[in-house]
Amino acid sequence: MKGSKISIVGGGIIGTSIAYYLSKQGADVILIEKGDIASGSSGSCSGAVMMQSKGLGPKFQLALESRKILKKLSDELSEDIEYQEEGGMIVAENDEELNYITTLAKSQKELGLPVEILNSKQFKEKQPALSKHILASTFCPLDGKVNPLKMSFAFSKAAISNGARVLTYTEMKEIKVNNYKVSAIITDRGKINTDILINAAGAWAPQIAKMVNIKIPIFPRRGILIVTEPVAKVVNGSILSAKYLMSKYTGKNSVKQSNKKFQFKGGLALRHTKEGNLIFGSSREFVGFNTETPFYLIDAIIREASRILPGIEDIKVIRTFAGLRPYTPDTMPILGKISNLRGFIMAAGHEGDGVALAPITGKIVADYVIKGKGFKKIEPLTLERFSRDR
Repeated sequence: MKGSKISIVGGGIIGTSIAYYLSKQGADVILIEKGDIASGSSGSCSGAVMMQSKGLGPKFQLALESRKILKKLSDELSEDIEYQEEGGMIVAENDEELNYITTLAKSQKELGLPVEILNSKQFKEKQPALSKHILASTFCPLDGKVNPLKMSFAFSKAAISNGARVLTYTEMKEIKVNNYKVSAIITDRGKINTDILINAAGAWAPQIAKMVNIKIPIFPRRGILIVTEPVAKVVNGSILSAKYLMSKYTGKNSVKQSNKKFQFKGGLALRHTKEGNLIFGSSREFVGFNTETPFYLIDAIIREASRILPGIEDIKVIRTFAGLRPYTPDTMPILGKISNLRGFIMAAGHEGDGVALAPITGKIVADYVIKGKGFKKIEPLTLERFSRDR
């Protein structure tokens, strides 16, 4: 809606992307963030951009579209977001996992993704440092990485240049509603009149929706990552274990206790940063908003990593961190309007795919709000899909 006052709550990679694409179209935009830009999940992730990990369905198609934007985004934003396509693999350690990645790769290839299956010999030629017990892997040259912090700040900076206002360290307190329509928001810095409120608060989106008595099925899912000292390159591109991907889509915790010893059941994600550090993990646990990184989990993740990359346990760890992934029951984001409250737009629930999907999410949400376009892309992802499934 042209001429509308638009507020966005959430200064992560999704909220800043939306702010940029709205401001690019001349919208009157204000973004509100309770901390700093990318101080939540967007600053607590690996930055991997893997097409293969998106499964199938709407999220997969959006990822392909988002990649096209990402390739040109550094030039568009006049900031280096460190996007690089270096290829990615999903590794299989047994016949069940091999069948899983083979079936997935076949389906994705039919939908246009250039992905192939490498046998043990082909895999070892590409990844000589990885364990010899790996049976096979996929390979997709379009998988890549980006710096999520730089990308979030670049979106925010560009939005400000376009006339948007960004209020950091500003907390939402209340949403005012008049005649079943959003009319204003109350923050700890005062009242802001608004016609449209976009909820891009990630794992905290249900808390925002609760202010207007709307229940959103988004749950924080803790992901712990480990960063090592810089080392000579031992991994080419991004590595996912099939077990990691299977865990991602089951909704189960990835860490289990057996005989008083914790075992990591969620598989592995592993890559080098631009500076040469290894970054790997990650756990997938439902522990509320707890962002601690307890030793028993770090130990379990390192033991799992050492099975895939022998010798990694001898590399010094320089830090660990945890992010809260906004998980939904069907693993897809929630986008679009809420049927019983005009002016309330959802843009959250991307779980571990927010970095890859941020550009396309920002673009389609902006087009949807300003021009009324793109409903076909948003319709399968609206909140109403959960009530339709009952």
